[in-house]
Amino acid sequence: MPDKEKKAKHNNSSDSGSSASVKINDKRIKNYTGDEESERDYLPVRRSQEYKSGCLGGLMYLVFILCVSIVLACFAWMAASDALALNKDSVSATISLPTDIFETVTEEVTDEDGNFTGMKEVSKADIDFVSSALKESGIIEYEWLFKLFCRFSDADKKIDPGTYELRSNLDYRAIIKKMQAGSGAAVTVDVMIPEGYTMHQIFMLLQENGVASYEELMYSAANSSFNYSFLDPDKIGDASRLEGYLFPDTYQFYVGMQASSAINKLLSNFNAKNTADMQKQLSETGYSLKDIVTIASLIEKEAAVDVETGVDERTLVSSVIYNRLRSDMTLGLESSILYIHQNYEGSPTAEMLSEDSPYNTNINAGLPPTPICNPSLAAINAALNPAETNYYYFYYDKEAGSSRFFTYYNDFLAFVETQRNEENG
Repeated sequence: MPDKEKKAKHNNSSDSGSSASVKINDKRIKNYTGDEESERDYLPVRRSQEYKSGCLGGLMYLVFILCVSIVLACFAWMAASDALALNKDSVSATISLPTDIFETVTEEVTDEDGNFTGMKEVSKADIDFVSSALKESGIIEYEWLFKLFCRFSDADKKIDPGTYELRSNLDYRAIIKKMQAGSGAAVTVDVMIPEGYTMHQIFMLLQENGVASYEELMYSAANSSFNYSFLDPDKIGDASRLEGYLFPDTYQFYVGMQASSAINKLLSNFNAKNTADMQKQLSETGYSLKDIVTIASLIEKEAAVDVETGVDERTLVSSVIYNRLRSDMTLGLESSILYIHQNYEGSPTAEMLSEDSPYNTNINAGLPPTPICNPSLAAINAALNPAETNYYYFYYDKEAGSSRFFTYYNDFLAFVETQRNEENG
């Protein structure tokens, strides 16, 4: 074999064995790494370790997402169950919302087009207090969720002071609706206000029955706006402006209600009693409504009334008051001076009867500056329709259980002396 052929064979054999390169049209083909192709490039491909790790990571991520989704779904279901009252245990509780958790703010008022039309006062509740009370009583489970609902529903402006009986099977919307005056869930109490009670006594009675605190009632009496013509608008800031107009009757109040609302019930009742017929009688007397109510309050305190025995001195006592007023005499009524000593029991002392006070009708002529109690309708009618008598004096006869009336002072003094002698034995 010629040397050239041997050399060529040797070269071909060397190329195929060592580099396994492929030569096409005198050009060598390279693989994806940039090297010349070799036999290795045509072997079956095996998956790398990195590929296996990537699959495992993806599977773990999927499991994580599923777990998070399940947890969120369970959380959402629990939240929805509380907000919508789904499958909740039945729990009943009494919730009290005192007036001091409410504040009055001024807000702008706009029309349907968003145009400013004025300002108004709005009462807003402390939702933190409300949600905490509901949570502690077992009515709701999640305070934060209830607060969030209240924020989007303006619930703080819809809730009223009071005491409410609530159940856990109410959804959030129903709970808020129930915490409103007149909702049916508000706890009520019946209070009988006796005839002749002073404003002080009435407010203490309302406090004892949980309607409102004495301090709140007194503040409201002085400062709240009550739209009644019989109240003097110049007396705003003075609680005594209501004395005489808190009509005695039996009322149903909401426990823990606003003081102004409780007072308004009494004033509204008085206003209803102030009929056209009463106004006509009033015009015939020549006295103002305040004067008539003041006279009626004196009658209420001084006149003996006994339904069982039929004793009713109201019109007679009324005649004495009018006769003395016409004669420019002092009224000399002990009940008037006792008005400023309401915690005192018994007859007034000599020191009291000499006090320099406009309520001392022993030394001051005319009527006291305000009514001394809240009179009954019967006492008001007696003030409008006094009996026609010549009486100027009266004194209570303990043995008879009624008063004796006199025209002359000496007769009056003689009877008083006999009564005192009997008392001293």
